[in-house]
Amino acid sequence: MAAMTMAVNSAASLWGPYKEIWQIVESVIWKQLPEAIHLLDLTLKKHKPDFISLFKNPAKNVQHREKVKKASIEGIAIQGQQGTRLLPEQLISEAFILSDLLDIGELAAVELLLAGEHQLPRFPGLTRGLVAILLYWDGKRCIANSLHSLIQSRQGKTWTLELSSELVSMTTRFTDELMEQGLTQKILCLINQINLSNEFEKLQTARGLGNASHRKGVSDLIKECRQSLADCLFAWACQTPLSKDDTLFLISHMECVTLEADGTLENVNLALLMALLYCFDISFLEHVTEDREELIHQLPLLTERQYVTAIHCKLQNSQPWKLAGLQAVVRLAWALALRGISQLPDTTALTEFTEADELIANMAIGQNAFLFLTDAVVRAEGLHQDEFYIRRIHNLITDFLTLMPMKVKQLRNRADEDARIIHMSLQMGTEPPSTLRRDLEHLMMLIGELYQKDPFKLELALEYWCPSEPVQSTTMTGSFTGLTRHRPPQRQVVLSKFVRQMGDMLPPSLYLPYLKMLRGLANGPHCAHYCFSLLKVNGSSHVENIQVVGGNPVSWEHFFHSLMLYHEHLRRDMPSTDTIQYRHMPLRGITQREMDGLIAFLELTGTIIKWSENARLALCEHPQWTPVVVMLGLIQCSIPPVLKAEILKTLAAFGKSPEIAASLWQSLEYTQMLQTVRTPSQRQDTGIEVELNEIESRSEEYPLTRAFCCLISTLVESSFPTNLGAGLRPPGFDPYLQFLRDSVFLRFPTRAYRRAAEKWEVAEVVLEVFHKLLRDYEPRPEDFTDQMVELQGELVAAYKSPGYNLMFHLLNDSPMLGLCLSLLEEGVKLLDTYAPFPGKKHLEKAVEYSLGLLELALQKENQFMDWLRESQSSVIATPLEQLLQGINPRTKKADHVVNIARYLSHGNTNPDLSFESAKILCYISRYPNIQVKLVGDFTQDQTASETLMSGFVDCLDSEGAEEMIQADSGIVPEKKSTLVRHNTKIHILSLLINSLDLKAPNLAFYLLGYELRKPVNATNLQDPGVLGCPRTCLHSILNILEKGTEGRNGPLAVKESPHLAELCYQVICQLCAYSDTSGPTMRYLRTSQDFLFSQLQHLPFAVKGHEISALNQMSWLMKTAGIELRVTSLNRQRSHTQRLLHLLLDDVPLRSYSVDAEGSLEEESRNVTGFLHFDTSSKVRRKILSILDSIDFCQETPEELHLDFFDRAQIEQVISNCEHKNQQGQTVCNVKLLHRVLVAEVNALQGMAAIGQRPLLMEEINTILQHVVERNKLRECLHAKRHMLESWRHLVEIILAACPLDLIQEEDRQLVIRDLLHELHDKILQEGAAQELMPVVAGAVFTLTAHLSQTVRSEQKQAVITHPHHVTILDGSTTSLGELSAGFASIGDSSLHIILRKLLDFIIRTGGGFQRVRAHLYGALLYYLQMSQKPDEPDTLETGQKTMWERLTAPEDEFTKLQKDNMTIIESYGVSLMEVVCRDACDGHEIGRMLALAVMDRIVAIDQHSQWLYYLANTGYLKALTDSLTQDDTTLQSMLSPKPPLLKALYLYESKMAFLTRVAKIQTGALELLTACAIVRLSQCQVYEHRPETESHSMFCIRDPSGFIPAPVERYHQILLPALRFCQVILTTTSGHHQLATRQVLQFLIAHSDPIQAILRCQVVTAGSLQELALLTGIISKAALPDVVRGIELESNNGSLMEIQGHIGRFQRQCLGLLSRFSGSDRLREVKKQQEGTQVSRLSKKDEMELAMQQICANVVHYCQTLLMQSSPGSQHTICLFTPSLAEGTSREGSRQDAQLPMVPYWRLPSLGVILFLLKQSASDFFSNYESHRQSVTKYQNLQHLPPDEIKELCQALVSVGVDKISAAQRQILAKRRLVQQINHRAELLSLYCFIVENCLFILWRHLEYYFLYFTPSDSHVSLDILSAAYRGRRFHDSYSLDSSDSRRFILSQVQQHDIEQLQIDATASFGESLQKKLLDIQTVYCKVRSQHLFIQALVRRIRGLVRVKRT
Repeated sequence: MAAMTMAVNSAASLWGPYKEIWQIVESVIWKQLPEAIHLLDLTLKKHKPDFISLFKNPAKNVQHREKVKKASIEGIAIQGQQGTRLLPEQLISEAFILSDLLDIGELAAVELLLAGEHQLPRFPGLTRGLVAILLYWDGKRCIANSLHSLIQSRQGKTWTLELSSELVSMTTRFTDELMEQGLTQKILCLINQINLSNEFEKLQTARGLGNASHRKGVSDLIKECRQSLADCLFAWACQTPLSKDDTLFLISHMECVTLEADGTLENVNLALLMALLYCFDISFLEHVTEDREELIHQLPLLTERQYVTAIHCKLQNSQPWKLAGLQAVVRLAWALALRGISQLPDTTALTEFTEADELIANMAIGQNAFLFLTDAVVRAEGLHQDEFYIRRIHNLITDFLTLMPMKVKQLRNRADEDARIIHMSLQMGTEPPSTLRRDLEHLMMLIGELYQKDPFKLELALEYWCPSEPVQSTTMTGSFTGLTRHRPPQRQVVLSKFVRQMGDMLPPSLYLPYLKMLRGLANGPHCAHYCFSLLKVNGSSHVENIQVVGGNPVSWEHFFHSLMLYHEHLRRDMPSTDTIQYRHMPLRGITQREMDGLIAFLELTGTIIKWSENARLALCEHPQWTPVVVMLGLIQCSIPPVLKAEILKTLAAFGKSPEIAASLWQSLEYTQMLQTVRTPSQRQDTGIEVELNEIESRSEEYPLTRAFCCLISTLVESSFPTNLGAGLRPPGFDPYLQFLRDSVFLRFPTRAYRRAAEKWEVAEVVLEVFHKLLRDYEPRPEDFTDQMVELQGELVAAYKSPGYNLMFHLLNDSPMLGLCLSLLEEGVKLLDTYAPFPGKKHLEKAVEYSLGLLELALQKENQFMDWLRESQSSVIATPLEQLLQGINPRTKKADHVVNIARYLSHGNTNPDLSFESAKILCYISRYPNIQVKLVGDFTQDQTASETLMSGFVDCLDSEGAEEMIQADSGIVPEKKSTLVRHNTKIHILSLLINSLDLKAPNLAFYLLGYELRKPVNATNLQDPGVLGCPRTCLHSILNILEKGTEGRNGPLAVKESPHLAELCYQVICQLCAYSDTSGPTMRYLRTSQDFLFSQLQHLPFAVKGHEISALNQMSWLMKTAGIELRVTSLNRQRSHTQRLLHLLLDDVPLRSYSVDAEGSLEEESRNVTGFLHFDTSSKVRRKILSILDSIDFCQETPEELHLDFFDRAQIEQVISNCEHKNQQGQTVCNVKLLHRVLVAEVNALQGMAAIGQRPLLMEEINTILQHVVERNKLRECLHAKRHMLESWRHLVEIILAACPLDLIQEEDRQLVIRDLLHELHDKILQEGAAQELMPVVAGAVFTLTAHLSQTVRSEQKQAVITHPHHVTILDGSTTSLGELSAGFASIGDSSLHIILRKLLDFIIRTGGGFQRVRAHLYGALLYYLQMSQKPDEPDTLETGQKTMWERLTAPEDEFTKLQKDNMTIIESYGVSLMEVVCRDACDGHEIGRMLALAVMDRIVAIDQHSQWLYYLANTGYLKALTDSLTQDDTTLQSMLSPKPPLLKALYLYESKMAFLTRVAKIQTGALELLTACAIVRLSQCQVYEHRPETESHSMFCIRDPSGFIPAPVERYHQILLPALRFCQVILTTTSGHHQLATRQVLQFLIAHSDPIQAILRCQVVTAGSLQELALLTGIISKAALPDVVRGIELESNNGSLMEIQGHIGRFQRQCLGLLSRFSGSDRLREVKKQQEGTQVSRLSKKDEMELAMQQICANVVHYCQTLLMQSSPGSQHTICLFTPSLAEGTSREGSRQDAQLPMVPYWRLPSLGVILFLLKQSASDFFSNYESHRQSVTKYQNLQHLPPDEIKELCQALVSVGVDKISAAQRQILAKRRLVQQINHRAELLSLYCFIVENCLFILWRHLEYYFLYFTPSDSHVSLDILSAAYRGRRFHDSYSLDSSDSRRFILSQVQQHDIEQLQIDATASFGESLQKKLLDIQTVYCKVRSQHLFIQALVRRIRGLVRVKRT
C-alpha cells in the first residue's frame, strides 16, 4: 500500500483530476449531455473530499522528500506505468523550489512538473516550472468553477437551469452536504488568503513568472479563482438564503472591505455584497408560485427569530465599517426587508424588529447609501455583467420607493427646503450652509446611472411608467409590462407617480439630477416612448400652475423654446451696426449652469430619439420647434466645443432616420460646417477644420471632432448623398472624406492629447467612417471614367465615390495605407504587453477597423482592378497583397503580414481582432507567388515562428467557439464572441485548404508541421512534445475531431460545429490525397491516432438542420478511408485493411478488433468471414449500407415564382446574370447582388403610382430573394448529395477493386454486391428521386455489376479448378450434377434476375435524355449478360469419348439456363426497351452508341426467337446502320492521316461492324443484310483504297510516344479487318444457298482490287499483314470459284465478264504463289524472331502469327481442293494446278529442313513439291504440337501441385511486372488462364494441321493420278491424246480464267516423258513407309479424340497404289 501512495500521478493530482471534474460538470450542466449524469454522480462521490477541503494542498512530508531526493538514482514509480522512472537532478531541485513556493507536498510538486513537461507544447516559450504554476492555478480554477456550477444548478428561488429533476436533486443534496461542513467560512477565508499582489510577490522572488503572457495567464487564473469562490456564495444566496452563522460571517467580512483605486467595489466584493443583499431579499414572494410555501419555510428571515435578532443587532449596533457607505447599503437592504416582512401576514412575532425599519432606514440614508450605491456599486464594471446584480439593485430602489413613500416625501420636502435656503444665500450673497443634505439628488442620480446601461435588454425601467395608451408590442421584458386591459399593479402606479411628482414644481438644484434620472428611465424602445409623451404632456397649455413663463421646465416646449432664444441671442452676437439699438438687455454668453442644463437635456433628447423613431419624426416635423435647424444654427455661433459636440451627437441621433438624414446632409452643406465652397471674397477659413486646428489642438481635447465623425458615420449609414453640394461645387462627398482623411486620420498620431485615451477614440471614430464607406462600396465601371458636370456655365469633373477613393489609397503605397499598417504594428506591440493602458478598448476597435479596411480592400480588389484595366485609365494601382509584402520603414523588414498574423495570438482576449486577421490571411493565401515569401517571413526568426504557430494553434484550440445557425444583431456579447471564435477557426481551415492546393513550400505545410527545408515526404509527424515536435494545427484539427469519439454519440464537433468539422475532414483528406504529404500523414493517423477506425465507426452522421455539412463530412471521411484501404492493401498491411473492411461490411454487431502483435497472426488466418453469419438474431445493417441510407435521394424543389409586378422571364434572366461559382465550385446566385439590382430597378420608377406601390414591390422583392435562397440551398444540397454519393462510390470501388481478394470470400463478396445493387436501384427508382444523382448511381451500378460478374465468373472457374471433373459437368454430363449449388451463383438465380429487372427498369426510367447515364447502364448490362457466357474451357480433345446421342440428350447446363431466363426477362420489356437501345445505337454520343451496339450484339446472340432482329429489320434501324457506313467513309479516311483527329469514329465503326457481323452469323440476319445491301455499301467505301505504306518503308509515319494512338498501318487494319470478317461470315452463313452473297463479296474484292492485290503480294510479314492474308484467302477460297463465274456468265455481258475473269485469275495465281512462301519454316524463323512479350489481347504475337500462317496455308489448300473438285468430278478431266515435279520437296528433305524454297514468280505454276513439303512439314508439326498440348493439359489438371516458379512463369506471360505483389490465389487464376490459352491455341493448330494434311493428300492424289494415268507428255507420239487433253483442259480454262490458259498450256507443253518418270521415282522415294506411318498415326490419334472421320487412310492407300503402278 505504501508503495502505491508513493507512486506519482503523471497528470498531476492537483490538476488532472480537477480538470476532469470541470469537464464532466460542464458537459452535464451547461451542455446538458444526459449520458454524463451517471458519470457526474460517480465523480462527485469520488472527489467529495476535494470539495470539502477546498483548495487544500497536500502537506509536505519528510518521507516523500527523501523519496524524491533519491529519485535520480532509485527512480520513482508512476501510476499506470511499469517499473520506475529516473528523474533528472534539475527536475528534483525544481520540485523542491515549487514545493516551498506553493506550500505543497514534494510528490505533488514532482507531479506538477511532470505534467508541465507533458503540456509544454501547448505553451511555447515557457519552461516546465512556469507551466506547472499555470497548471496549479488552473486546477484551483477548475474546482472553484465546478463548485460554482453545481451551486448554480440547485433548486431555489431565483432561477432555474431547466435541468432534469434527478440531476437537480443530486447537486442540491451534494452541495447541502458541503455547506454543512462549513463551506461559507472556507470560501471567505480563501478570498482573504488569496491575494494577487502577495502571490505575485512570492512568485517573483522564486522566479516563478515568465513573459507578459505568462504573467497575464497566472493573474487571470488567480482572479478567476477568487471570483468563482465569491460567485459560489452569491449563487447560493440567490437560490437558498445563507444560515444565520454564515450570514454573520459574511457581514463580518464586509466590514473590512475597501474600495478600488477608481472608487468602485472590486468584482469579488461586489459578488459578496450581492450575496448578502439576496439573503435579505423577499421580493420573490410577490410572484405566487407553486412552491411558495416551501420557499417561505426555507427563509430564515420569516422562520427563525434568532436569525432576525442576530442580524438586527449586528447591523443596528455595530461599529462603523471601513466603508460607511457599504454599511449604509446593507442597512438600507435590511430596513426594506423588515418593512417587507411587516406587510406579510403572520409576522406578529417579529413586530419589535419590524417597527425599527424606519430607524435603520434613517441611519442608512444618513450614511449616504444612495451616493455609495451610485459611485461604488452601479459604476463598478462588474455590475452590468450579471443580470441578477442589476435586478437586485433595481428591486432595492423600487422597494424603497414603494415601501417607504413617506420617507421619499420627506426627502422631497427636505430638498425643497434646502433649495429655498440656497436661493436666499444667493440673494444675500453669502455661502450656503455646509450641513445641507442632497439625498434626493443622490437617489435620482442613482436611478439615472442604474438604467443608463442595459446590456441584457431587460428594460427594467418600464416599471416606472404607467401607460396611458397601449404599447404596440408584445416583447416587453420588464418586470411588469403594463397591458392596458388590466389595471397596472400598485407598485407600478406608485413608481410612475414618483417620476411625475418629482418633476412638478422642480427646484433648480434638482433640475440636472431629474433630467439625468429621466435619461436613465428613457433607455429602451418602450421607455423612450413614455418619456417622450411625458415631456410632451408637461409642456401642453393646460398646465397653468407653473412658475416659469415658458411652461414646465422639463418639457419639449420649454427646451426648444430656450434653444431658439439662445440661438436668437447668440446669432446677434456678431458685431453689426444694428446691435446697439436693440431694446433688450445686453447680450451675454451661456453660463456654466445653463450649459450643464442644456447638455443634460440634449443627452435626454438623444436617448429618447435614439430609441424611438416616432419621437424622432414627431420632433423633427414640429413646425414651431424645428430642432435640426436651431441646433445647426447654434453650432455656427460662438459656444464652447463641448456643447457643440453634444449638439452634434443629438443630430447624429436624429440622423438615424433616412428621411431626416437626407435633409440633414443638405443642411450640413448649406451651413458649411465643413467648408466645402471657398468664395474669393472670403478672407479666412471657417468651420470645423478651423476649430480642430486652432481651438481643439490648443486645448488638447477633441470632443467636437469626435462628435462630427460620429455624425458623419450615422449619416453615411442612413442615407448616402450622391449629388451633395450640386450647383455650388462639383457634387459629391469628397471634401468630407478629404477632411476626415487628411486633417483627422493622417494627423491623429502627431497631435497632443490631454487625455491619453482620446488619441485612440479619435482613431476609432474616423476609421469607423472609412470602414462603413468601403463596406458599402461596389466597384462600378463609371467610377473609372471622369464624369463631367456643369458648374456655373463650365464643365468640371465630378468627384469620385468615396469607396473608390479609399480603394485607390489602399491600393497604393499612400500615407493612409502606411498609417493603417503602422497602427496595426503599434497595436500589436501594446497588446503584447498584456498590460492595461488608457483607451485600450478604443485602440482595439481602431485596430479592428484597420484590419477590416484591409480585408474589404482584398475582397474588392479583383473587381476593382478588372474595371481599372478595362477603362484603360492612367491611374496606377497595385494589388494590396503585394503592398503588404513591402518593407516596413520602422523595422526595415517586410513584416506587415507577420504583424497582422500576430493578432491571432490574442484570440482569447480579442476574438474580433484574430477573426479579422484570419480573414486577411485567408485572402492572401490564395496567391501562390506570395505563399513562398510568407513562409520565409514566418519562419525567419525561430521565436517569432513559434509564437505565430502557437497563435494559429490557440485559435483552433479555443474552447468557447460555437456555431449558430444565424448571427443576428441581438446576440448577447458572450454568444457573439463564441460565434466569432468559431468563424476564426473556419477561416484558418480555409487558409489551410487554399494553401494545400499550391506548390511547396506553402503556409499549410508550415502550419501543419511538415518539413520545409527537406522534401515534404521526408516528414516524420509525431505527437506534440515527442522528439521536440511542436503542437501544430494538425494536432488541433485531430483534437477537434477526436473529442467524443470514445463515447457512443460520436465526434462532438460533428453536431456542435458541423461546418468546422466538415473543413477539418477536408484538410485531412487533402493531406492524405496529396502525394507528398500522403505517406507521413497516413502513417501518423494510423499509428498514433487510430483516426479512421475511431471516426468510421460512428458513421453515418446525422445533424438536424445541418444536413449539407453532415453529408460533406461523411464525403471527406469516406474519401480518406478509400485512400487508406488502397494504401494498406498495396503495402500489404493486412490487419489494417481487414479491420476497416470488417467495420464497413460486417452484418454482425461490431466487436472491437485489436491490431496487436499477438492477434495479427490469428487475424491473418481467419479471413473476413464475418460478412455472412446466419445467426439471424444478431444481424445488423452493413455500415456501408447505412451510410448510403443517410442520403435522401428525393429532393424537394421550391415552388415556382408567382409574381404580380415583375416579369417572370426577365427575373429569371436577372437571376442567371447574378449567378457565380462559390468556393466549393457550385453555381449559386449572389443574393446581395440580386437585391441591389432589384432595389435599383424599383428606385428607378417614376410617378405617384410607383411611390404608392413601393411597399408591395419591396414585398415581392423579398419573395424573389426568399425563392433564390431556397434555390441556392437546393443546389448546395444536391451538390453535397452528389459529392457524398461519389465518395461512397469511390470507397465501394476501392473495397472491391483494390483490397486483396482473399480478404473477402467469394460468397460474401457476392452478397455485399447484391445488397448494394438492390439498395442503389431501390433508391434511384423511387418516386421523386433527384435526376442529378442518376449519373453517379449509374456509375456505381456499372462498377458493382462488373465486380459481380467477375466474382460469379471466378467462382465458376474456381469450381473448375478445385473439382476438375466439373469440366465435364460444364460440358453437359449428368454424372456429378448434384454437386453443383442450387443456383447459378452463391447468391442464387432469383437475386440475379432481380438485379437484371432493376437494371432494365433504370434504363427505361432514363427515357429520352440521359444518354451518358445509359452508357454506364449498358456497360453494367453487358457485364451482367457476360455472367451467362461460358468461361474459356480447355479444349482437351476428349469430346470424342462421348457418343453423339449422349451429347444431344445431356441436360441443359447452368449457363444456358441463365441465358434463357435473362432473355425471357428482356423479352418481357418488349418494344419499349428495344426502342431505347436501338435509338441510342443509331444516334447520340459515341460511347453511348458503341455500348448500345454491344448490348444489341449480346442480346441478338442469345435471342433464340430473333425478336430483336425482326424489330431491327422492320423498323429500319438495320438499314440505317448499314447506310451509315458510307456516311462514315470520309471520317474514316481522315483516320489514316499521320496525325489523325480523335479516333472516336474509328471505334464506332468497329462497333458497328462487330454488330453487323453478329447479325450476319444468323441466317435470317445475313439475308436481311444482303437485302439492306451491306456489302454493296462496303464496296462503295473509299477508305479501303487508302492503304498506307508499311512501317519499314514509311518515311513520315510518326508514332505516338504514349503508344495509345496506333500507327497508320494498324489503324488501317482496324478498318479493313472487320470488313473482311464480315464478308467471310456472310459467305459462311449463306454458303451453298445464296449466290447473291458470293457475287456481292466478289464485287467487293474487285471494287478494292488494288489493296487486295497489295495484301496478296504480302511484301512485309507482320502479325497484321498475316491476319489480313488469312481472312482474305478465306474469302477468296469461298468466292473466286468456277460455280460463281458460271452464274455471272449467264447474267452479264462479255466485256464485264472478261474483266471479272481477269481479276479472278490474278487472285488465283497469287493465292497459289503464297503456298511456296508460307509452307516452309523459313517463315517460322521470322515468327520466332518476334519477342514472346506479353499478350496484347488473348495470344502472344508469336502465337498469333503462327496461327495466321497455318490458316493461310489451310485456306489456300482448301481453295485448291475446291478448284479441283469444281473443275471436274474425276481425275482424267482435272485441271493441273501444280507442275509434275517433286524436286523442291525432295531436295529440301535431304538437306536442312529450314532451307528456303526457291521463289516462284506468280505467273509460273508451282510444283507438286510444294504440296509434298507442306504435307511433311504439317505432319511433323502436328506431333510436336500434340505433345506440348498433352503436357499443358496435364499441367492444367494438376495446377494445384505445380511448383511456384512454374506458376510465376505462366503469370509473367500475362503480367509483365509486379508478379511478386500478386496474391497466391490470384496467381493461380492467372496461371490457369494462361494454360487454357496454350491448350486452346495448340488444339486449334492441331485441327489446322489435320485439315492441311488431308487436303494436301487429296491434291497430291488428284495430280499424281492425272499425271501417271491420263497425261500425255509433249515428246509422246500420241498427239491426239495431247490435243484432246489440251483441248479438254482448255475448255475449262476458257470458261474460268482466260489469261491463264495459255501460260498453263505452255507450261504443260514443256513437260516431257522423263519428267513424268522422274516424278514417279521421286514419289516412290518421298512417299515412303515412314511418312505413310506418320500420316496414319495422325488419323489414329485425331479420330480417337475428335470422333471425326478423316480420309487420310483412304488417300494414303490410293497414293501408295499410284506410286507402285508401273507406267507403260
